[in-house]
Amino acid sequence: MYDINNILRENIKNLTPYSSARDEYQGEASVFLDANENAFGSPLDTAYNRYPDPMQYQVKMRLSEIKGVPARNIFVGNGSDEAIDILFRSFCNPGVDNVIIVPPTYGMYQVSANINDVEVRKVLLTEEYQLNLEGIAEAIDERTKLIFICSPNNPTGNSINRDDIETLLANFNGIVVIDEAYINFSRQKTFIQELTEYANLVVLQTLSKAWGLAGLRVGMAFASEEIIEVMNKVKPPYNVNEASQQLALEALNNVQQVNEWIKETLAQRDKLVLTLKDFNFVLDIYPSDANFILVKTTDAKGIYNFLVQNGIIIRNRTNVELCEGCLRITIGTPDENKILIDTLQQYK
Repeated sequence: MYDINNILRENIKNLTPYSSARDEYQGEASVFLDANENAFGSPLDTAYNRYPDPMQYQVKMRLSEIKGVPARNIFVGNGSDEAIDILFRSFCNPGVDNVIIVPPTYGMYQVSANINDVEVRKVLLTEEYQLNLEGIAEAIDERTKLIFICSPNNPTGNSINRDDIETLLANFNGIVVIDEAYINFSRQKTFIQELTEYANLVVLQTLSKAWGLAGLRVGMAFASEEIIEVMNKVKPPYNVNEASQQLALEALNNVQQVNEWIKETLAQRDKLVLTLKDFNFVLDIYPSDANFILVKTTDAKGIYNFLVQNGIIIRNRTNVELCEGCLRITIGTPDENKILIDTLQQYK
C-alpha cells in the first residue's frame, strides 16, 4: 500500500526549508528593505533588481487554467530536470535505495541517479518499445522508490501502453514518474487527468518542446498536494528566475499559436517520413508520437558524420540499447527538412 511516509527520506521529513524574504509576510507592500537587493534598479530596460516569486504563483495559476489542475498540484522548476533531481533527493537514500528505468529512455534519469549515488535497475523495453511488466516486477524490492517512464518515449518516439502504466500505478508502493515532455504531439491523453486516482503519480511536462521555450528552462511536475509540498520544501528558494516567469506568462497566452505549430510539425513529420522511406540506406522508421523520428539505417555513424560535415546536426543513437543503427531526427521547418533531404541525396 502506497504511503508517502514510507518512502520519504527521514532527513526530508524533518527538514526546515529555507525561508526566503518574500515568504515571511502576508499581504501587499510598497517598500522592500528585507532582502539586501539593489534598491536603485537594474542596468537594463526591465528591472530585475527584485527577487522573483519563489512559488511562481502567477505562472501556476495560468497553468492551472490551461491544464485543468489546481495550482496546489503544480511544481514549477528550472526545467523538468530540476524536478527529476528533487525527486531523487526527496525519496532516495544515497547508497541504499534504488530506482527503475526502462531503456532506451531519456538519459537524465541515469545521470541524476549517479549524481545522487542511487542504484539504477534497468529493465529493457520489449522489441516493440513497450514495458516489460514481468521484468519490472522482478526488479522491484523494498528499497525501490521511483520508476521512470517516458511517454512518448525519447528516443523511440512511441507512446507507452496506457494499461501497462496503470498496472504499475495500482501495484507499486513507490512513485511512478511519467515524463510527458512530448505529450503535445501525441494522440495519447495526458496522465494529468489521473492525479486524483493515483496518489503515487508524478507527471512531468515542459515548456521546452511544443511551447518553444527551451532557452527559458521552465518545467512542471503535476502530483498530489503532499508530493508537491515535499518538492517545494527541497527546491532552492528562487529556482525560477523573474525573466523566465514573465516570459512564460506571456507565452502561455498564445495557446492558438502553439497549436498551429503542433499541427505544422505533425504534417512535416508525416512528409519527412514518406520521403526518407525512399532512401536505400533507410531500413525502418519507427512510429512516432513526438516531434522527432527514430530512423534505422545501414550506416548510422557514416550518415551522421556526413551530415555534420555539411552543417546538419542530428542525434546518433546507434550506441543506445535497442537502437542499434538508429538516428534520431528532430522535425524542422519545411526549409530545414528540405536541406536535410537534399543533403542526404548526395550521400553515397
